[in-house]
Amino acid sequence: MEEKNIIEIRNKRAEYEYFLLDDYTAGLVLTGTEIKSIRDGKANLTDSYCAFIGNELFVKQMHISEYRFGSYLNHPAKRDRKLLLNRRELRKLQNKIKERGFTIIPVKLFVNPAGRAKLLISLARGKKFYDKRESIKEKDSQRDMKRVLSTKY
Repeated sequence: MEEKNIIEIRNKRAEYEYFLLDDYTAGLVLTGTEIKSIRDGKANLTDSYCAFIGNELFVKQMHISEYRFGSYLNHPAKRDRKLLLNRRELRKLQNKIKERGFTIIPVKLFVNPAGRAKLLISLARGKKFYDKRESIKEKDSQRDMKRVLSTKY
């Protein structure tokens, strides 16, 4: 049995900058060269965010590099891309966004076993500076505990 490459691109700053509350898996509307670049691992979610335009949800500022073998049909790197969710999920997200302090952040971009690109998005609330310090302390203590346990055995 042949093992496939697992494509998983994470937004590492999302957990540091935001409290992640609800997760949703959304499909993406992509062009041919975009999916080829994603399969090469040439995408970046760092500065991206999601916004509603009308009743549709779009991911903005997601960088997918131009495909190296693409011709004049290559895509722009930072175009807005439509997300595919159920109407019920879209309505729920739209109502939550109207509350103060909530936003939608892309957390992970992956390719499912069927070969489709999916985006894991989270409903998030921004952290204050002291919350960020707490998360750094917690991460350091977890790392220290892991180090102690690995040297003990």
